[in-house]
Amino acid sequence: MGNQFRTAILLAALTALIVLIGRMLGGVNGMVIAFVFAVVINFGSYWFSDKIVLAMYRAQPVTEAEAPELYDMMRELVGNAGLPMPRLYIIPNDAPNAFATGRNPENAVVAVTSGILKLLDREELKGVLAHELAHVKNRDILIGSIAATLAGVVMMVASFARWAAIFGGIGGNDDEGGGALGLIFTAILAPIAAMLIQMAISRSREYLADATGAKFAHNSMGLAKALEKLGYASQRIRVDANPATAHMFIVNPLSGRSLMQLFSTHPPMEERVKRLRAMAR
Repeated sequence: MGNQFRTAILLAALTALIVLIGRMLGGVNGMVIAFVFAVVINFGSYWFSDKIVLAMYRAQPVTEAEAPELYDMMRELVGNAGLPMPRLYIIPNDAPNAFATGRNPENAVVAVTSGILKLLDREELKGVLAHELAHVKNRDILIGSIAATLAGVVMMVASFARWAAIFGGIGGNDDEGGGALGLIFTAILAPIAAMLIQMAISRSREYLADATGAKFAHNSMGLAKALEKLGYASQRIRVDANPATAHMFIVNPLSGRSLMQLFSTHPPMEERVKRLRAMAR
């Protein structure tokens, strides 16, 4: 419940950031246009997310005859979770990783790399599959789309503000809006704030998926051991991932070593493992 509450607070913060920008700029019409545009773009991405991301990583559907053990584990997990059976895909990549996509449980897809099938034992792989099912159960794809829409509005309005500065003015006035200060905030600081909030939402959902997945698998140690292996392996072999989809994977496919933790889409691996081990105790 703590992670759910935190997500709600962060989404509210993103919404408040948009309202604050509107007040500073006084450009309500521009903000409305940006909001509509962002909704359209993100709705399309949400509706077709499975097709887009599966094609991006050349994922191939796998049948039960081709991967009986994978289907056996998934069938047990969906029974525990009360979910319909998702479509299963394999990504031809040696980097061990996995993700879930699809706009709702009825259209869910779980994709795993060929590398993860080689690296993990049955208990560990079951923990990973349970984690991905948890994303489906918790509607994380929808929540991520909402966060992306709100953050997208901030980015677009910031772009408008930068162009307004170049061409000499913005809507509203210094009394009702923020004047030059509002312009600077919107053009420079607001996009950074929106990105930080969006990434914090992503990290919060990862913690929740770990906890929910452990319940589906009736075992938190499988996922804990899997994350330890994946964390080590991801430093040696990485998916050639698009940064826009990095948040979907169970472990960050980007190096992240040179970035501050605030700018990461995933929480620290050590903390995730620590929480899962505590659940086992």
